[in-house]
Amino acid sequence: MNLYSFFSTLLILHLAVLIPTLICVESRNVGLKEFISRDDDKTSQGTRWAVLLAGSNGYENYRHQADICHAYQVLKKGGLKDENIIVFMYDDIVFNEYNPRPGVIINNPRGEDVYYGVPKDYIGNDVNVGNFLNVLLGNKSALTGNGSGKVVSSGPKDTIFIYYADHGAAGLLGMPGTSEALYANELHDTLKRKYKAGTYKSMVIYIEACEAGSMFEGLLKPGMNIYVTTASNASESSWGYYCPEDVPPSPSEYTTCLGDLYSIAWLEDSEKYNMKTESLYKQYGVVRRRTIAQNTNPGSHVTQYGDIKQLKNLCMYTYIGTNPENDEYKSSTKTNSKPVQMLSHSINQIDTDLIHFRLQYQKAPEGSKKKTTAWRKYKNAMQQRKYVDGSMDLVGKFLFGTAAKASNVIKAVRPAGQPLVDDWICYKAMVETYEKHCGPFSRYGFKHMRSLANMCNVGVKPDKMADASNYACTTLRKGSLQH
Repeated sequence: MNLYSFFSTLLILHLAVLIPTLICVESRNVGLKEFISRDDDKTSQGTRWAVLLAGSNGYENYRHQADICHAYQVLKKGGLKDENIIVFMYDDIVFNEYNPRPGVIINNPRGEDVYYGVPKDYIGNDVNVGNFLNVLLGNKSALTGNGSGKVVSSGPKDTIFIYYADHGAAGLLGMPGTSEALYANELHDTLKRKYKAGTYKSMVIYIEACEAGSMFEGLLKPGMNIYVTTASNASESSWGYYCPEDVPPSPSEYTTCLGDLYSIAWLEDSEKYNMKTESLYKQYGVVRRRTIAQNTNPGSHVTQYGDIKQLKNLCMYTYIGTNPENDEYKSSTKTNSKPVQMLSHSINQIDTDLIHFRLQYQKAPEGSKKKTTAWRKYKNAMQQRKYVDGSMDLVGKFLFGTAAKASNVIKAVRPAGQPLVDDWICYKAMVETYEKHCGPFSRYGFKHMRSLANMCNVGVKPDKMADASNYACTTLRKGSLQH
């Protein structure tokens, strides 16, 4: 062996040891030259697709659309093209009367605009369950409304990234419509159809919502090449972030949370580091540590589902690309092992509307129409909470005889690995029956959804629920009229 051959062999051996420590596993085997040169969303491995959905509306829910817009900016800088990024957002906050910076949406106190350039593929009433599921399936002919018509036209070599930010409840995720929701079995059936069609290589799903784990617990089995993380487990709340009165606070002119804890954790990590060196599992660890409760700071348990063992070592780059400006910023196990400092406190998702209404009332001039309107909204929200809580108490007593017996049923949480409910048709019928007699649950009322699932699990039928809800809400209405 001559000197040149010796040093060539030595270099190859050195790279063979070094490269695995610097980059995560690609979804296929590639040469070093090809890996380094690849920097767009369409490669020989396929196309990166992304679906981003904010499932709420109203300025009090500012944070969900801000999260989605921020995610778009991360993906765009990562190299994905607009033709492969599909955005669902109601689009009612950027020029809302309460927005102190018309035309701008921010997702952190530093105030960078994340709204600029975001494709408005599906807005307003086009943000609905049917359109979301048909977009995912690539079923363009089934879309409704006036959206862009973009769908996930993926093939067997493509990857798909789904990010959904909204309020959630046991077994469902919210949509802007007050009475519409995406149920876990509907999402799971769609994922199975997508898998059977063979139109993706692997898929990653991030869900920001309360009780988000219930969308997958006991339902998503390994074998479909899907990796999921959720902001919360199957029975806990998720949390608003960068909220008024936090440390550091959102800018003083804002009366609403700018983001969500889990979402901010993955977004800020993704925009800071080189995603070619960060695996799905590594980001899960970073986000989990930042999101979990620490000392007096509330938080939630970020949870994984699906093909964890098979996909966890794949690069984040494979799904969301990476900003070339971050090439020198490689996250490390040592750095990420330290808990990230959280704000002084976060806000439970179901209470963020009250903060907005209260601050709007406090900031409005005395005697003004704005002050009257803010007070009315705050009062109505509190009355709605009292009404929903009271009606569910009466429903429980009607069905089970006593408050104690009702509590044993409605507060039950199934062990990990079991789905929320055995009969999803019953569960959806229970929700529809209650709302027919009592009106919409509201986002606060989502806290009671598990109760309805548990009623199905012990054999209560929708017709019995009709009697119970009719009795409960008629009783409450009569009581309010008498007072």
